[in-house]
Amino acid sequence: MSRFISNNKNLHEKNIKHGPVNTGSVKTGVLLTNLGTPDAPTADALRVYLREFLSDPRVVEIPRLIWMIILHGIILRVRPAKSAKLYKSIWTEAGSPLLSITKDQQAKVAKIINEQHGDEVEVAIAMRYGNPSISSALKDLQSKGVNKIIALPLYPQYAGPTTGSTFDAITKEIQNWRWVPSLHFISSYHDNADYISALVNSINEHISEYGKPEKLLLSYHGMPKLFHTNGDPYFCFCHKTTRLAMAQLGFSESDYELTFQSRFGKAEWLKPYTDSVLEQLANDGVKHVAVISPAFSVDCLETLEELEVESRKVFIDAGGLTFHYIKALNDRDDHIKAIVGLITPHI
Repeated sequence: MSRFISNNKNLHEKNIKHGPVNTGSVKTGVLLTNLGTPDAPTADALRVYLREFLSDPRVVEIPRLIWMIILHGIILRVRPAKSAKLYKSIWTEAGSPLLSITKDQQAKVAKIINEQHGDEVEVAIAMRYGNPSISSALKDLQSKGVNKIIALPLYPQYAGPTTGSTFDAITKEIQNWRWVPSLHFISSYHDNADYISALVNSINEHISEYGKPEKLLLSYHGMPKLFHTNGDPYFCFCHKTTRLAMAQLGFSESDYELTFQSRFGKAEWLKPYTDSVLEQLANDGVKHVAVISPAFSVDCLETLEELEVESRKVFIDAGGLTFHYIKALNDRDDHIKAIVGLITPHI
């Protein structure tokens, strides 16, 4: 009797049909991923997006039965309409800023890598939640004969709910493949020299145009404190990124503060909170602040609306005078250089 028996004819045929052609040569696929975005700034689209996002056990660590009751009984009934209004305020003719800028990154990265390595490398993008999905992007790479994958989640500082969840999604898809490709997963680049230099360049350019602020805030996306307590390195990585960038800038400790934004729910999150610090700074007589968010590789709702609009209002309403948001690195040439530099050693 054969040692290899298929118990599912349909699954067998499906995998053979969609598997890459075995040429014996190595073709590399580069997968750039980000968090995701709804397909449209509407309540219906937000409901679909939030259901997928908030159902991820990496994102919400609450007993599943209790959380599903809360999610479907309360949150998905109320939050989609509120979030849709916020998304509508940042939506552009090109659609979601996060997706359109990620496409720009893809085009620039692909151009450089193809100049270096020819057509033996395919560069794709995917979103952890929403479209294009990680599963669909991987299947597209598979159909092009890719048998080696380099995955780069565009989160500089590793965190379980972002980078860890991306790894889960990638491996879940690849588990269904007949021919499992070589996989190199880049889990963090919080201390990468080119990434730090790009951050520093963007801050220096801002200072050249608007002057040095009395206080620079480095606002990172928040995380429940319990995640850090249980061993997630995100908090430590945020601090290391900050130390490296501030040292390169020549800033003293009195020139800046590290803060965390985007709280959700009633649990304690990583501190200090961005909005609380801004309010306190204004109360203390600080008139000029600038805010940058090193955890975001692409401008999105959390930067364009939460920081540039809401945080500005908090500071000004508390008595501040001048507030500047320094854009994410997006598709800046020095940022693209950093991304390419992370990828090319593994091709």
